[in-house]
Amino acid sequence: MARSAATLTYRELNERSIALAHVFRASGLQPGDVVALFMDNNIRYHEVYWAAVRSGMYLCAVNKYLTDEEAAYIVNDSGSKALITSAALAPAAAGLPPMLDDCPIRLMTDGAIAGYESYEDAVAGQPTEPLPDEMLGDFMNYSSGTTGRPKGIKRPLTGRTFAEPSNLDNLVSGIYGANTDTVYLSPAPLYHSAPLAFTAAVHSLGGTIVIMDKFDPVDALRYLEQFKVTHSQWVPTMFIRMLKLDESERAGFDLSHHTCAIHAAAPCPIDVKSQMLDWWGPIIWEYYGGTELNGMTVCNAEQWLAHPGTVGSSIMGTLHICDEAGAELPVGEAGVVYFERDEMPFAYHNDPDKTDSARHPQHPFWTKLGDVGRVDEDDFLYLTDRESFMIISGGVNIYPQEIEDALCMHPLIADVAVVGVPNADMGEEVKAVVELADGVEATDATAGELLAFAKEHLAGYKVPRSIDFEAELPRLETGKLYKRILKDRYWGTHNSRIV
Repeated sequence: MARSAATLTYRELNERSIALAHVFRASGLQPGDVVALFMDNNIRYHEVYWAAVRSGMYLCAVNKYLTDEEAAYIVNDSGSKALITSAALAPAAAGLPPMLDDCPIRLMTDGAIAGYESYEDAVAGQPTEPLPDEMLGDFMNYSSGTTGRPKGIKRPLTGRTFAEPSNLDNLVSGIYGANTDTVYLSPAPLYHSAPLAFTAAVHSLGGTIVIMDKFDPVDALRYLEQFKVTHSQWVPTMFIRMLKLDESERAGFDLSHHTCAIHAAAPCPIDVKSQMLDWWGPIIWEYYGGTELNGMTVCNAEQWLAHPGTVGSSIMGTLHICDEAGAELPVGEAGVVYFERDEMPFAYHNDPDKTDSARHPQHPFWTKLGDVGRVDEDDFLYLTDRESFMIISGGVNIYPQEIEDALCMHPLIADVAVVGVPNADMGEEVKAVVELADGVEATDATAGELLAFAKEHLAGYKVPRSIDFEAELPRLETGKLYKRILKDRYWGTHNSRIV
C-alpha cells in the first residue's frame, strides 16, 4: 500500500487466500458461485480475490462509493453467497444485512460490526493446504450504471485449473513485458475491472503491485520514484491532472525505472497524449476494450505517433464499423464499433434483452459496447463517442467527445462535459458543463472567454450554445462521467431519446 507502506508477501497472500477458500467451501459454496467484495483499496483485497478465483467462483467487486441500497442491489442481483467488506465502509455496510436475500457469509476486516463476523477470526486456524479441486474462477463486475441500473458482466468459466495462466496473464506478459521484476503502480480503485485484472495478472507473473488509496497527481509521481515503478496504468483524467500541475510540482522526480505506462477507460485527447509523450517519452501504451472481453485493440507510442488519436489495432476479435441498421461502413466513416468472435464471449447477468441488444442484428457473434468510431486504411481504430451521448441538432450528428477534447486543456477548466439539451427548433443544442480550476470565478466573462476559445478550435455547429458551471462534475475515479445525471437536469420531463 503506497501511503501506509503496509505489505503482503506472496507466502502470506497464498496462505490467507487458501484459508478463506476453505471458509467458503466449508460453508457450502461451490465452483460457479459468487462472492461479493465491498471494500476500499485495502491490503486484504487480493486475499479475497484469489480465494474466490482459486475456488472456481466469481468475484463480484462492488463500487466502494455506493449507498447501502445500491450495494444491496448488486449483491442480490449477482446471487452472491458471501459478502466481504471492511470497517472503512461500515457506514454503508451497516445497513446491508437486512436488505440481503440469501447471503449467509458476511465478513468484515479491521473490526466487525453488527451483522458481520470478523474476517480475521474466520480465517484463523483454517488449513493452508490448497483445496483438492482448484478450478480457475473469474470476476463478474457490474457496469458503472452511467446510463441506467448497473448490470453484471458474466463471462463463461474456461474450465482451466488455477495453476494454468489466464488469457490476461499471457497478454500482460506478452504485450507489456510484465514479469517477476515488474513493479506495477495502480492509482485507481480496485473495484474497477482493469485495475483488478491487471494487478491480478502481475501477481500471476510474480511481480510487485503498489496500490494507492486514491489518486493524487503529486503523490503518483512521488510513488513512481519511491517504489522504482516499472509499469503503471492510468485514465486520461489522471494525465490531465498531472499535466496541469505547476512545473515546480512536476519537476525533480526520478522516473528512470518507468518503462511502460498503460492507459484506457476513455479516449485520450490528442493534445494530452502528445504532452504526456513529450514528458515521459515513448513508453505509453493504449488499449480499448471492455470487461466483456468481446474484443481489444492495442497500440504503442510509435504506432500512435504514426496514427494520432488511434486506440490501436485489434489483437482480439475482428473489427466491423456499422450503421444503425447493421450495414458495414467504408474506411474512414464513423459508425457503431463491433467485434467479431467465434462465440458469444459474455452475457449480462439476469438480462437477456440487454445481452441481445449488444449483438449485431444479422451476426449473433458480432457484439458492441456502445461506442462509435472509425477505422483507417491500416485498420487502426479511432473512437468518436458513445452511441448514447451523440447529439442530434437539426439532423446533424455532433459528438461531445470532440468538443470536450478541444476544451479540456484550457487553463481555466478543471473538467468539462458536453451534453445535448432540449431545443424547440433543432431538437437538441450543445451545452458545456464546466468545473472551473481553483480560484477561477464563474462569471459571464469567464463563459465568454471559453466560448471564444471554442469558436477558434471548432466548427460553428459544434460550438456550445451556452456554458453552465458546476462545483464538481459527477466523475468516477475510473475516469468515467455520469452523464445521465447531468442530462436529467436539463431534460426533466422531456421525452428524450437519451437514457
